[in-house]
Amino acid sequence: MTIKTPDPKPHKSFSDADAAVAYLQELYDDATTFLRDAFSGAIQTGAPAARYRAFYPELRLETSSFAKIDTRLSFGHVAGPGVYATTITRPHLFANYLRQQIELLISNHDQPVQVGVSETPIPLHFAVSGDDSLVVPQEGAHEFTLRDVFDVPDLATTNDDIVNGTHQPSSVVEPLAPFTAQRVDYSLARLSHYTATAPEHFQNYVLFTNYQFYVAEFEAYARAMLDDPASGYSEFVSTGNVVITSGDTPITHPEKMPQMPTYHLKREDGSGITLVNIGVGPSNAKTATDHIAVLRPHAWLMVGHCAGLRNSQALGDFVLAHAYLREDHVLDDDLPVWVPIPPLAEIQIALENAVAEVTELKGYELKRIMRTGTVATIDNRNWELRDQSGPVQRLSQSRSVALDMESATIAANGYRFRVPYGTLLCVSDKPLHGELKLPGMASNFYHTQVERHLKIGIRAMESLRDTPLERIHSRKLRSFDETAFL
Repeated sequence: MTIKTPDPKPHKSFSDADAAVAYLQELYDDATTFLRDAFSGAIQTGAPAARYRAFYPELRLETSSFAKIDTRLSFGHVAGPGVYATTITRPHLFANYLRQQIELLISNHDQPVQVGVSETPIPLHFAVSGDDSLVVPQEGAHEFTLRDVFDVPDLATTNDDIVNGTHQPSSVVEPLAPFTAQRVDYSLARLSHYTATAPEHFQNYVLFTNYQFYVAEFEAYARAMLDDPASGYSEFVSTGNVVITSGDTPITHPEKMPQMPTYHLKREDGSGITLVNIGVGPSNAKTATDHIAVLRPHAWLMVGHCAGLRNSQALGDFVLAHAYLREDHVLDDDLPVWVPIPPLAEIQIALENAVAEVTELKGYELKRIMRTGTVATIDNRNWELRDQSGPVQRLSQSRSVALDMESATIAANGYRFRVPYGTLLCVSDKPLHGELKLPGMASNFYHTQVERHLKIGIRAMESLRDTPLERIHSRKLRSFDETAFL
């Protein structure tokens, strides 16, 4: 069968990041327009006589020198001489990110970058993503076999080998970025499905919570910020891509809520705050972070509820995690449990300062309401109903001060994906000491504590926003042989 492709365009060298990004956008637009037009024609006229194929654009850097770079910076440079490349998708969405990373490469290595067409086909499903007028039918729903005419997603080539440190180059070309274009496209599609908001709305600072109560408080805060011209926030986006720009605008929620309702308090430069209600459990926590990671956020924090494990704690006390006991098991195949998940100084300081600011307690007095210690994350919500001798012994030996079902998963995936992470939990029950999460207690607790807890998380994020990126993106998150891109 004849294979039809877009008209060829040359590889070009660029010493200007803006020009390089513009050419990436041009190549991507050419490829996806070609596939969309071919697909529209095939739907209208029937099985084509040819196969249609278009390719992702590629960004490449070649250097023959061990460049002298600023070693304080954990990104923006390659490890040594060689050829480094990555496929690129959605360059309009990632324009600021690409511009920043390319500028660093050009500056640090005093070499141009090359932009051209790769050898990796764009699956049709990803090419039509975002175009509501085009829906790819399921296999067998049309008169011709889709994969005979167009490329479709191939999970065999969509993986996390680069970030997991298991990548084996098939040639002399080394990876330039942590994710390939197919992996990014896969996650962008999953994000839309699980959160019911478009990837374009996600902000660089992400809060995760495990209770819907936080959503109402976040919306109330967002409305107040929209009515404050000095806040810097421009829009609030609710689940279903409902956008408001004024605090008194009503929001109509979709009839069917997604698995992980997500809300975005936006700033023009993307430095706003996204809140994701991941619900309960490490599987949800992994799913959300697996996909949000491709957006390369600058930080994500867990602000949820936990079980206090010390009798000296009271309901409503805070727990600032500085270590994690991982018994969630969902990441065991990707990140061995023997890998330590270190606390990140900038995140820890931002959270502790935010607690002090909101509670108006400082120094030794802060210890009255906040414990710093190990947080244990498990995969059994009703662990209290089993023989407690084993779990309690492990919790005691680990010096754990709190237990939940999401925090270690989020922190471990942050470590794995090189996304700065942190955890501030609020004690909602003390099962080892007879204070269970019962309806009456819970209602009172939620009423008094959620607003303050969320405000602390937001304040920490706003503090991190004012911190230089090179300080937030710690070298603790980078391995021996790292990609140049964040």
